[in-house]
Amino acid sequence: MASTLAAEDEVVELTSELIRIDTTNTADPETLVGEREAAEYVAAKLTEVGYEVEVLESGAPRRGNVFCRLKGADPERGALLVHGHLDVVPADPAEWSVHPFSGAVQDGYVWGRGAVDMKNMVGMTLAVARRFKRDGVVPPRDIVFAFVADEEAGGSLGAQWLVANRPDLFEGCTEAVGEVGGFSLTLAEDRRVYLVETAEKGLAWMRLRARGKPGHGSFLHDDNAVTKVAEAVARLGNHRFPLVLTDTVRAFTERMAELTGQEFPEDDLEGALAKLGPLARMVGATVRDTANPTMLSAGYKANVIPSSAEAVVDCRVLPGREKAFLREVDELLGPDVTREWVQNLPAVETPFGTPLTDAMAAALLTEDPGATAVPYMLSGGTDAKSFQSLGMECYGFAPLRLPPDLDFASLFHGIDERVPVESLKFGCRVLDTFLRSC
Repeated sequence: MASTLAAEDEVVELTSELIRIDTTNTADPETLVGEREAAEYVAAKLTEVGYEVEVLESGAPRRGNVFCRLKGADPERGALLVHGHLDVVPADPAEWSVHPFSGAVQDGYVWGRGAVDMKNMVGMTLAVARRFKRDGVVPPRDIVFAFVADEEAGGSLGAQWLVANRPDLFEGCTEAVGEVGGFSLTLAEDRRVYLVETAEKGLAWMRLRARGKPGHGSFLHDDNAVTKVAEAVARLGNHRFPLVLTDTVRAFTERMAELTGQEFPEDDLEGALAKLGPLARMVGATVRDTANPTMLSAGYKANVIPSSAEAVVDCRVLPGREKAFLREVDELLGPDVTREWVQNLPAVETPFGTPLTDAMAAALLTEDPGATAVPYMLSGGTDAKSFQSLGMECYGFAPLRLPPDLDFASLFHGIDERVPVESLKFGCRVLDTFLRSC
């Protein structure tokens, strides 16, 4: 007999329990917690309802990953990968009004590190996967559920490792769905847009290095490595890269213009995007490349001029801009500073208006008659960068109907990260409908 337990009936508990498992990813082996406990939790929940799961480590101890496959009605169709990451960024309990690993359910929210990024989606995916298996649901095609490690550090010990070493886990997958999209922006009382991520900027973490002559800090010195790096970092950090309107951003602005009546002129595009409120921080960063210095390292004593100095710069590059971006960077750095990649992952750009995005839009409408799905570009990065290397078309769709006054963008990696209980339940219903029809 089919179960009467809907996915939304357990999604809050699953999300809360996942948050209570500390999976802090510092990217430092000395302080890293690892995802093993969370992977074991997910595997147990899947095994409990009858899935055959594979739990594996991705190139290092404690870096747990979980995979399972639900067979679909048409084995000739490409499979759909539904993926989420188990790790979270660090959180300082002293800065929070609740403990970041409490998973507290209060005031209509589930609180804690990962509530938004991205144990909410992991909880929704797990709840729907369990519902399908319990009730014998056969989706239109195979669905591969993946819960992976190390996304918050770029995925070298997560998605990148899995793609390079275990491509068999993704056999037949032609499309992928993960973070960061599907959340709502309220335009009017009865009208909401849901942003579907169809593109994301490239991620390029760059280490700069200069060398000079060491010496005593009291002497005159015209070959100072610290000065060379500092000047290069200042030039790069103050540089304004050209405005570029990609296909995805153009589609976003055209659709938003239709829905709002607001103009998005190219000669004041950033000014127009700023009128979108809190969302402007996310969308506004997708019309230019960025290069933000984030780390400096030099010297060991106040009166000693060091022989070398380094800096790390977080670069985010628009699709199609890679070569032009590097030309500009090299001109700004000059001949005395070298660069090398710490991490270099490509941009992603995927078509909108496909059968898969149509299924997303239809699923949203079943729960929100005022919903309109709109494509957008993410300024950050996700594991989609790794999965596209296997030929998958990648999308961000973690559906949430949000309160109009919630500054959702600020909660990513923010203090008092939280997700509304009703948004989780809404997302479960939408994800359930979507996966039955995709």
